Amino acid sequence: MTILLAPMEGLLDFVLRDVLTRVGGIDRCVSEFIRVTDQLLPERVFTRIVPELLNGGRTLAGVPVRAQLLGSDPVCLAENAGRLAGLGPAGIDLNFGCPANVVNRHGGGAALLDEPDTLAAIVAAVRRAVPAHMPVSAKMRLGFNDDSRAVECALAIAGGGADELVVHARTKAQAYRPPAYWERIADIRAAVRIPVVANGEIWTVDDARRCRQASGCESLMLGRGAVTDPGLGLAIKASMGGAAMPAVGWPQLMPLLAEFWRIVCARLDARARAGRLKQWLNFLRRRFPEAESAYQQLRTINDPALIDAWLAALLRAQAPAGPAWQAWQAGQLAA
Repeated sequence: MTILLAPMEGLLDFVLRDVLTRVGGIDRCVSEFIRVTDQLLPERVFTRIVPELLNGGRTLAGVPVRAQLLGSDPVCLAENAGRLAGLGPAGIDLNFGCPANVVNRHGGGAALLDEPDTLAAIVAAVRRAVPAHMPVSAKMRLGFNDDSRAVECALAIAGGGADELVVHARTKAQAYRPPAYWERIADIRAAVRIPVVANGEIWTVDDARRCRQASGCESLMLGRGAVTDPGLGLAIKASMGGAAMPAVGWPQLMPLLAEFWRIVCARLDARARAGRLKQWLNFLRRRFPEAESAYQQLRTINDPALIDAWLAALLRAQAPAGPAWQAWQAGQLAA
């Protein structure tokens, strides 16, 4: 099976992609979207959002990254896809699922699910604009207000020449509210002749098992579940193989948290740094009681120097974490 890391605007950026792929269990990432409107973007825009383009299209852990484009003009998207392809991504993905109102008002993201002909035209134009060896994939939701055209949209995307389709098993109107309707992915999978990847509401190994059964998909895309539990991909793969996988615990997570903070401080504006750390801790506290404590301690702190001191003290208190992490990682490599 293949496990993909989802594109999530404002959350799963290059910093989290870097850190999460170091844990293992992720086979491929998709970047957050690069918005295309009415102009050919300079290369610096692509490398700013997807800095992995400067590393052979891979994270530092060696996991390939497909760069995602969002827009509604087939010609402009094709021109930008051609320039992007020259930078060497692991593939190009097309966003037909973003539920943000500001995106949908301009005809992008999930709004295109009411226009199957436009979907086909976009995919076909992008497919023609990039080298034949470069994969072109797409991500869609089940629909905008309802799922009545889900299969029609999937057929349009496949007919346009997409090599793979990820389906988030909710409509735009359903946003991120549970449940995810995995059985509707099975209808899409039965209709198209390209690989289909299931996405939506996969938080645990049991969720992954039920999703695969309901959708019929071998491969999965993880979003918030992987942010909440960085070891989820490894655990899913081990479970599907019939093996038991020790959970990634807080001691193993501490060096990753420190590395996340180091990258944030090196690459992001000072005003955004504390918020990014607290954003991740807010997700982690769903899985780790220690993250709840950490979040509460940092909730009102925005000074990076104070966070540096807090993190240094936490790492000293968790001194065994270094060897524990090394031993845990060695176990993954041996497996």
